[in-house]
Amino acid sequence: MVPEFDRLSDSEAELMFKAPILACILIAGADGNIDRNEVKQAIHVANTKSRKSMAKLIEFYREVSEDFEDKLKVLIQSFPGEAASRNTLIVEELTHINPILKKISRPFAIDYYRSIKEIARLIAESSGGMLGINKVGDEEAKYMNLPMIKDPSTY
Repeated sequence: MVPEFDRLSDSEAELMFKAPILACILIAGADGNIDRNEVKQAIHVANTKSRKSMAKLIEFYREVSEDFEDKLKVLIQSFPGEAASRNTLIVEELTHINPILKKISRPFAIDYYRSIKEIARLIAESSGGMLGINKVGDEEAKYMNLPMIKDPSTY
């Protein structure tokens, strides 16, 4: 377990672990289609983060990346197939991160927030454009900065 989460309830800690996967699903499926490149990128990012994250986040991403593909598939199946309905539910769930970020240390919260945003950006850039090169679609761009999660460095 991540020491930063000791003061959180089980459901709050679970949401913190689930948030990177939710961000992946939100961004990958924003255009109505979760394509193979986006899933592969999500898995790659999770595995890379488990090895190369800031020291504070390494243990967190080790836990997130464990069985990441299975967790991703299970979560995708738990949401409606239609993008607008799915996105609404995911956005609502991600807004619940805000009060949780206030309960953990500010430096960890800031690193966590930046990391989640980086994941969203990388997923958005993984598909589309000419020859698939870093073209972010309009729907992905709408969510890419995860506006539903407030920057903890501002409070």
